[in-house]
Amino acid sequence: MNAQKYGIAWSEKYELGDAIVDMQHKRLFEMLGELVKQCMEGCCTEYLKETLDFLVAYTVQHFYDEELLQLRYNFPDYKRHKRLHEDFKTVVGALVHRFSENGSSQELSSNVNRVIVRWLVEHIQQEDSKIGEHIKSVTARCLSA
Repeated sequence: MNAQKYGIAWSEKYELGDAIVDMQHKRLFEMLGELVKQCMEGCCTEYLKETLDFLVAYTVQHFYDEELLQLRYNFPDYKRHKRLHEDFKTVVGALVHRFSENGSSQELSSNVNRVIVRWLVEHIQQEDSKIGEHIKSVTARCLSA
């Protein structure tokens, strides 16, 4: 799947400097690219359960790993960032609940698509980049000491 074709592509500029967290972010980009592709082809309602299952697992494991990374590097905005994670878990939980209650629909698929796109744009590209900058500054200070 050509993610660039759908405007969603991983870039090294999003890397935080931790192989596990960066791999998880990259996988989220891939999942979103596939969801957008499925929606463009009119098949996203069938892909919705897989996407929601992925998001549930992602928000548990990835947020745990990313929060440990923040603690390891004494990220100064840890508490606010953790709260953003908790808020997103609530949003994902509400989407899963809607799916459980009503099943798949084009409206729900579109909503999931918008939520993930917003998360990529606002969280990974803006918020997580601050973690990467902090890690680079800490690493640079340690190397120059």
